[in-house]
Amino acid sequence: MPRELPNNCLDITYDQSGVISRTQALSSGVSPDMVRARLRAGHWQRLQWGVYATFTGEPGREAQLWGALRRAGPCAVLSHYTAAEQWRLTSRQAARIHVTVPRHKHVWPIPGVVLHRSSRVQEALHFGSLPPRTRIDETTLDLTQVSGTLDDALAWLAQACGARLTTAALLRTAMDRRARLRWRAELAVALDDIGDGAHSILELRYIRRVERPHWLPRARRQVRVVSGQRTRYRDALYAEFGVVVETDGRVAHPLEERWQDHHRDNFAAVDGLVTLRYSWTDVTQRACLVATEVAAVLARRGWPGAPRPCSPTCPVRHATRSAR
Repeated sequence: MPRELPNNCLDITYDQSGVISRTQALSSGVSPDMVRARLRAGHWQRLQWGVYATFTGEPGREAQLWGALRRAGPCAVLSHYTAAEQWRLTSRQAARIHVTVPRHKHVWPIPGVVLHRSSRVQEALHFGSLPPRTRIDETTLDLTQVSGTLDDALAWLAQACGARLTTAALLRTAMDRRARLRWRAELAVALDDIGDGAHSILELRYIRRVERPHWLPRARRQVRVVSGQRTRYRDALYAEFGVVVETDGRVAHPLEERWQDHHRDNFAAVDGLVTLRYSWTDVTQRACLVATEVAAVLARRGWPGAPRPCSPTCPVRHATRSAR
């Protein structure tokens, strides 16, 4: 038995983080006896049924991903949370590896792997990626479809675009390729807002829960302001009335960052702008009160309109009556 592996086999293991399937090994010139001998001697180790790590020691994350892919078959791709991990769309490592296989292909359950099936595997593949994974726009839409709520789905859109991994236009194109898509209309509206500059789920929630349902004027999003060597961005700028709304989704607010916010507000005041700042709790749990406050400030700064209540119990209704 030759001691060295064939060059074809070495090329495969190099590309696959030291992982090879039995089928690949045999097709590259490794005999069944050599496979058994290397496993018996401990030079190789079994990752999945019919899939081996050609090294000793604990397999790393990349080797685990390749093990899942090779067990699922040659057309399998990383998708959903695992593709998001590879794209750095999320810093969290899912407990199980998510893999998508062609819909017509029968694959037995794989330990530690969540199997998804699709008729668009090759269309969704990011060409040239190793290990193979779905494109970022396809990955983002996949995550919206496994989200528990619409807000969770919108958060993935905002996060992907806010991180500049994709754009609202590319996501719209990917949506058009799908015959079935949950929350299609809502996702399309959110992409319009993201295209206008909303870069976080909190900014989207401000639009969807504060501004739009209460008929406030439409703000400009993520307006770039340059001051000397520094560049700042306004979350929402009602330029005609000199009002800025800043939303802050951070749970903790360190002292240094708080002072940065104060400096930003002071800079806005120099330009004659009034800054209103709202937390996650304000926007998500007190949206109607926030709308009442923003409307009052806008009115004092010259807005000729009036807010409208979003429901029979909305406090904006009472504020409007009081103003009359």
